[in-house]
Amino acid sequence: MNTAKFKTREDIPASYKWSLDEMYPEQKLFEEDIRQSLELAEKLASMQGSVTKSSETLREALDTCFSALRLIEKAYSYSRMKRDEDNSCAASVENCGKAMSAYTKIAAALSFLDPEILSEDPELIKQFMDEDPALGVYSHYLKVLLSEREHTLSDSEEFILASLGDVLGSSGDIFTVLNNVDLDFGTITNANGEEVPLTVSSYISMMESPVRDVRKQAFTKLFNGYQSHINTIAALYNNSVRKDTLTASLRKYDSCMQARLHPDNIPEVIYSNLIKAVRSHLPAFHKYVGIRARLLGMDKISMFDVYNRIIDSVDVHYTFEEAIDLVLKALAPLGEDYVSILRNGLLNERWVDVYENKGKTSGAYSFGSYDSKPYILMNFSGRLRDVFTLIHESGHSMHSYYTRANQPYIYGGHSIFTAEVASTVNEVLLINYLLDNCDDDDLRTYLINFYIDQFKGTLFRQTMFAEFEKYAHEYSESGGTLTADNLCAKYQELNDDYYGEFMEKDDLIRYEWSRIPHFYRPYYVYQYATGFSAANAIARRILNEYKNGSGTTDALAGYKAFLCSGSSGYPIDLLKIAGADMSTEEPVMTALDIFDMLVDELDRGTRKD
Repeated sequence: MNTAKFKTREDIPASYKWSLDEMYPEQKLFEEDIRQSLELAEKLASMQGSVTKSSETLREALDTCFSALRLIEKAYSYSRMKRDEDNSCAASVENCGKAMSAYTKIAAALSFLDPEILSEDPELIKQFMDEDPALGVYSHYLKVLLSEREHTLSDSEEFILASLGDVLGSSGDIFTVLNNVDLDFGTITNANGEEVPLTVSSYISMMESPVRDVRKQAFTKLFNGYQSHINTIAALYNNSVRKDTLTASLRKYDSCMQARLHPDNIPEVIYSNLIKAVRSHLPAFHKYVGIRARLLGMDKISMFDVYNRIIDSVDVHYTFEEAIDLVLKALAPLGEDYVSILRNGLLNERWVDVYENKGKTSGAYSFGSYDSKPYILMNFSGRLRDVFTLIHESGHSMHSYYTRANQPYIYGGHSIFTAEVASTVNEVLLINYLLDNCDDDDLRTYLINFYIDQFKGTLFRQTMFAEFEKYAHEYSESGGTLTADNLCAKYQELNDDYYGEFMEKDDLIRYEWSRIPHFYRPYYVYQYATGFSAANAIARRILNEYKNGSGTTDALAGYKAFLCSGSSGYPIDLLKIAGADMSTEEPVMTALDIFDMLVDELDRGTRKD
């Protein structure tokens, strides 16, 4: 990556950097947690063969297991975030490797536990739970475990798979380094005539430029960069999908999709229904592409014309402090408790690593451990999109905050299916706040288009990604080898289908799949789309309650209960608490109907005849 004009880590003021050193003020404390977690893992390994001897031994084994995981999770999350501050920092890279290596050893040492529990009669495990009330905390964990009985391997087989954990997951790690450090996209001439480096992080801001040549330069140079490494990236992705396919097969699942959805009790029909529903609304999406072409004065647009503003008279830019203020106002319907906790985290406790620096990982995320603050990494540049990123990641962090305050460690995380709901509820509240407080026609049109683009990026685009991922895994499961040619051809086909007749054909877009890091997490991206749909349903209930001022707090109370629930139940059931029944098509279809109405409003509001 060309970093000639980027600030170094040391150039960024401390107030704009997350407070990670609070996790481990000294290196020796990091080392000590790794040592203790390995010792606990060894202790548990010594119990092999006697775990189900009694309710007491079962409880001791589970307590030891999760104590070890809690320690290594803290060490790993710290080292991973330190590495993401600057991927070129050798000490951080070494620490991350050390923690990952220990994680793998611990996973291997603990790998016998589930098979040993599952080797017993399920009725005996239930008897132990009746005998020992202290086992009650593990009730949902054991319920889920017993449901996976037929997919759990023998002790020795589980040990082998666990031992190979970091090797099997290496494709995604290699791609991260390639994407954030080694790939060089060169420079482009920006709207001010300045020669500036093009990076993964700066690409979107370049694509939002009002100057079409800047967008075209960015698009062309970025995808030429990926094209120059396309065979390497295809080999990485093929290896990742083969790993997914192999492990699913070894665990006796019918498919990789089943392997990913079954543990959370998510019906596979939710995946196919999502694709079917979104495809049924593609005409509305094509209509939006046509509106964008009309407003840009073209018969057809190019792929580098899908991010820029179509209302030139609106110039919205924020400092980070202004972004925080806007976020907190928009979240008022979630109550003072929610807002005050988040305010303190963003302004005083330094949850956020704000600005880009040399070697910093691109994009944004919320991360941390059960025993840390719910940290946020982002690369803030002041655009409205960055405000949405902040409120999105704040949703994740507040979800973690409430969960960790109300659940034991074992349920302190979230299933992927529910994780995107809290973040997207925040986004929906923000766009509604902006629209409700808008008294300028151009600004309203801008905001409606921005809301539409949230649907485009989250519901339509992620569903297109989900189709691509489904193709890749099914092709691999049928015995095929994923290559640059077939991956690019499939992506081109899907892109043509989704964007329709008002989009110019462009050979470079076929390489876009190669820049998507989420593809290294199988069957992940579809949950952005389902989460977006659920979030719209939940947010509308909360907003109706808030605006009516009737004193009823059922919607908010249900949502808060959901935020506090962590992974203590199946995700479908937890979302029902919040008011979204994802076992039906209603939330997705409701979201798509909202999209249709927004497109119609944009069309009416931008016609002068």
